[in-house]
Amino acid sequence: MNDFISKKIAPSGVLRVGLNMSNFLLVSTEDASGLPDGLSPDVGKKIAKELNLSCELIKFPNPGLLADAVNDDKWDIGNIAYEKERGKTIDFSNPYINIDANFIFRSESNFKSNEEVDTPGTKIAVFERSAYDLWLTDNLKNAQLVRASSIEESHNLFRNNNVDVLAGLKSKLVDEVKTNNDFKMITNPFTYIKQSIGIKKGNPEILEFLNGFISKLIKEGYIEQLLKKHKVQDKLSIPKID
Repeated sequence: MNDFISKKIAPSGVLRVGLNMSNFLLVSTEDASGLPDGLSPDVGKKIAKELNLSCELIKFPNPGLLADAVNDDKWDIGNIAYEKERGKTIDFSNPYINIDANFIFRSESNFKSNEEVDTPGTKIAVFERSAYDLWLTDNLKNAQLVRASSIEESHNLFRNNNVDVLAGLKSKLVDEVKTNNDFKMITNPFTYIKQSIGIKKGNPEILEFLNGFISKLIKEGYIEQLLKKHKVQDKLSIPKID
């Protein structure tokens, strides 16, 4: 079965793994060879090893560009967050890790809940085309999204008082709150980012293999080992499986 999947997913014998380089939790550094290192690259390499394939890590500066390249023959699997809008062009595996997405605000706003943020006149800075931007686009009814071309730019919009609220990944927001006593976080996440494996549409056998393999990695404790290896065990959560 694995030989069939190998030929189907990477007929060249090299599994090209698309990586979102802006996700600092999953692509945290570079290894001794200067290649991307982190939980996401390790999962890609583990899949390649299981399929007896070589592995090539393909870097994309943000998730939108990775998603756009699904039909451009630039990657075979894309380590990217599941999102409904992306699901129109990409088939997604079950998640191998979850990330919390939260809001921070200034104390004068005195928001008590995520629902209170979604009010007319409230401006929210967000990293353009991130999974949480797509989620907010689908779910907000009143607040205005102010999109930034990078995570750092979204933080600068908030620091410079150009917006009322900053939406982002919890771990980086925690660091932001530590820099200013006036910054507060709504502790309940407004959504969970499901980090998954994306493939071109129309390959159910590959999707079945990926779901089974991810379940195996979680059950055998491999994902937990990676969390500890990359020192992100307090910043990410492992999905529950049946």
